[in-house]
Amino acid sequence: MKTNNNLGIWMDHSVANLIDLNSKKEFHSIVSKFTKETKEEALIRSESLMHNKRQQMNEQFYVNIGNEIIKYNHVLIFGPTNAKVELRNYLNKDLHFKNIKIDIESSDKITDNEQVAFVKNHFEKV
Repeated sequence: MKTNNNLGIWMDHSVANLIDLNSKKEFHSIVSKFTKETKEEALIRSESLMHNKRQQMNEQFYVNIGNEIIKYNHVLIFGPTNAKVELRNYLNKDLHFKNIKIDIESSDKITDNEQVAFVKNHFEKV
């Protein structure tokens, strides 16, 4: 049974900041293991290896985020890159997420406080 209602996630391909306005620990991050160093190391060997590595690590990143999302009824995913759309596409393939309302919005790179304000503003409108 889901007890939490709303979750905001600001994300790009390197980090996802999870913002739960009803939690004592309002803000925590999930970091992708696909770093610049990992990319360069894989590229030295081959471009296709780098792409495969990125795909595997992005998938694990999305799994980790999904493990948090599953606890909520309504999720806002926002950020400056297409990572938010990739995450939504990943979630849409999994029936566990079919009853979770997912909103997607674009935003710039913004501070932690601005991210919290963005989430508050979004869910006040809904």
